[in-house]
Amino acid sequence: MTAARTQHREPAAPPLAAAELDRLRTAVSAALTEFLDRQRETLAAMDPSLIPVVDEVCALAAGGKRLRPAFAYWGWRGAQDGVAGEDDAAVLTAVAALEFVHASALVHDDVMDGATTRRGRPATHIGFATRHTGDELDGDREMFGTGAAILVGDLALVWSDELLRRSGISVAALSRARTVWDTMRTEVTAGQYLDLLRAAGGLPGPDGALTVARYKSAGYTVQRPLQLGAAIAGAGPEITDAYTAVGLPLGEAFQLRDDVLGVFGNPAVTGKSADDDLREGKQTLLIALAEEAADADGRRLLDDLLGNAGAGPEEFDALRALLESTGARTRVEERITERTALAREAIADAPIADDARAALDALAVAATSRTA
Repeated sequence: MTAARTQHREPAAPPLAAAELDRLRTAVSAALTEFLDRQRETLAAMDPSLIPVVDEVCALAAGGKRLRPAFAYWGWRGAQDGVAGEDDAAVLTAVAALEFVHASALVHDDVMDGATTRRGRPATHIGFATRHTGDELDGDREMFGTGAAILVGDLALVWSDELLRRSGISVAALSRARTVWDTMRTEVTAGQYLDLLRAAGGLPGPDGALTVARYKSAGYTVQRPLQLGAAIAGAGPEITDAYTAVGLPLGEAFQLRDDVLGVFGNPAVTGKSADDDLREGKQTLLIALAEEAADADGRRLLDDLLGNAGAGPEEFDALRALLESTGARTRVEERITERTALAREAIADAPIADDARAALDALAVAATSRTA
């Protein structure tokens, strides 16, 4: 980092209250609860043994920061320009559907990574494997857990479509939203495959890590939710392009923060062990940069311990020390700062309503400086 950049100070963000997160979270949670209560009745009528399936989706949807719906909502508000349009409550229900897309991605990701916990509770495939044992079912418990988790994730994705369609936004708004919605869901699924490919040795190096981050998480976290809101509002290309300028760097910064927390976060705050990403062998930018900068001993340490399910806390601490000593963590933090600054500049320049500008700026800083 140069001296000039060290002396540079980003403008203070508006208070997070500008994003009305408490109101948005309450509205999103209410929309999800109402929808899931109906689905519980439907599945229970099919067979009572399906109730654990809907309960698992409920548990997944109950957690989280609601950032994706918040970005989508303020994307819509920013494109309003004082013109009366869609009903506020209907838009909040529509953007709540993003939480089901996220839940689906989390469940499938945990299966692919072999994760054991999620948000302070057993990962879905672990929970259903435990249920298999407790109910004294036949067959392999791990295969049962994995199969059940895949279906839970699929069901959450199906329900995301249904909730969007039933949200109450106008037919015209729904038609506009579908284009962004379909692109987003394709990107998430493609990104999951790219992550699988990278774990198997494809897409090497830092560029490969950033490609996976963009399509697996960054796009559907900020860029596409903003564009979804713009589509519901009927915004033109000027606002859509502005949201791309915000969403791409900010989504990347968000994912990189997630990667840092996955290795250096406090488990009491993040809800998962700080060893999990290392034990699972996640090929993040942190790892790619460490591999580039490490000496022979450091690369040997990475080869021996990264993805080693039998490694213990002291060995994973040695890996964390390597990520520090090679400068990998510092370089990722610098990129988070740089990408967040780019996004905030784009927010400042975007042709959107002032209340949305303040909300998005507050969300940008909160999303990239979070501790969980």
